[in-house]
Amino acid sequence: MVMGSLREETQVVVIGSGPGGYVAALRLADLGKEVVLVEKRDRPGGTCLLEGCIPSKSLIHAVEVKRNAMAAKEFGLGVSDIGVDVDKLRAWTGEVVSGLSQGIGGLLKRRGVRVIQGHARFTSASGLDIEGGEVGGIDFEQAVIATGSSLNRLPEGIVSSVWSSAEALTLPRVPESLLVVGGGYIGLEMGLVYQGLGTEVSVVEFFPRLLMGADQDLVEVMVKQVSGRLHEIMTDSKVVSIAETGGDPARGFDVEIQTPAGAVTRHYDQVLVAIGRRPNTDDIGLDHTRIEVDKRGHILTDEECRTAETNIFAIGDAATGPMLAHKATREGKVAAEVIAAEGGDAPAAFDNRAIPAVVFTDPEIAWTGLTERDAEAQGLAVNIGRFPLSALGRARTLGRTDGMVKVLADKDSGAVLGVGMVGPLASELIAEATLAIEMGATLEDIMVTIHPHPTLSEALLEAAEVTAGEAVHINPPRRVR
Repeated sequence: MVMGSLREETQVVVIGSGPGGYVAALRLADLGKEVVLVEKRDRPGGTCLLEGCIPSKSLIHAVEVKRNAMAAKEFGLGVSDIGVDVDKLRAWTGEVVSGLSQGIGGLLKRRGVRVIQGHARFTSASGLDIEGGEVGGIDFEQAVIATGSSLNRLPEGIVSSVWSSAEALTLPRVPESLLVVGGGYIGLEMGLVYQGLGTEVSVVEFFPRLLMGADQDLVEVMVKQVSGRLHEIMTDSKVVSIAETGGDPARGFDVEIQTPAGAVTRHYDQVLVAIGRRPNTDDIGLDHTRIEVDKRGHILTDEECRTAETNIFAIGDAATGPMLAHKATREGKVAAEVIAAEGGDAPAAFDNRAIPAVVFTDPEIAWTGLTERDAEAQGLAVNIGRFPLSALGRARTLGRTDGMVKVLADKDSGAVLGVGMVGPLASELIAEATLAIEMGATLEDIMVTIHPHPTLSEALLEAAEVTAGEAVHINPPRRVR
């Protein structure tokens, strides 16, 4: 790729237009800064919008609609069969992505943010070269690195015809059988999408259980529900080799898997590898700056999102912390407000107490604040209360009693330290719990907050009462004297 001959100057340059980058650019413009946004793709939105969160949730929703319709016969609504028009589903998902991307482009244009296409590399702490566009470089006062992340590279020896999650999201076809390599949230979400479309899906996971980042009691509920839909779940196992059958990917794949019971060979129509992500920091010229990275390539920052180069900030997946779009968005606003306040007291800091995490399986899993494992590792004295959805009126009216909400609170003060939940709409319910932790709420605060009845939100209230030893709708645990 070539570089243009033009060189520009700006107050702030933002590298990357994902949920952190474009939000930082918009906030900077609103605060009166001259902003240039550099994006190597041909449209804004980043991985989350273009090949991650949004298309995957579109497909997950479609599959859930089908599943719920088929399940309606349990309460008297007969549905004989639901066909899947893959071409129409693919087109609809594309329209969702395209509409949102165009919306971001419109916001940037109306805010006066100049967008330059190309790959940016630092040449110094105040300059960038731009490869692949009309502008050859940019000199800046401040910069925000929002380069996001990419899928981990496939191990050596793995054939290139296997799918990545990005390829799977384009719905190339609906295979008869699919092996998902990786039992994290990406692999499980995509595996359940294809299962819902009619594929026989198996999962292989290197660790002893699925979703190692979540508390086991939450994961167990989800696994119990989905195990009947998945053909096979192999934990504590690893893929030894993947070979195209007869050298032709159209004939499928022969996969050797090392399991606790020994090596097995399985044949699959398609293989999907979902083994995590890595930050996009290895090809942006950081060696021309004093910016430091950790062993995984994440840029080290302080609570103002500032790097070792005090005029350069890093946010989102490129920086340390969980690789989540909503974390990137918050950091983008923090970085913008700190930059706009240069010379005065910074009005913002990334000092959030809780960052919610969600797995969009069915049932959904969500947690925020401390997990049980966190509390145990830190030696904290906590009270833990669990409330089953089977005891919740709204859950019964939905026919979805598979789940629970649990609350962790400080044993002395009653301060809410963490919340985990598994069940329908956990992704929507977790925000209240995050707000409670952010504001330093206690169990009493949640318990005296009137929750509308009958709703799923009552489960958090009920779990708080269990944690406080004041359960109403389930029998309280026996107290040890």
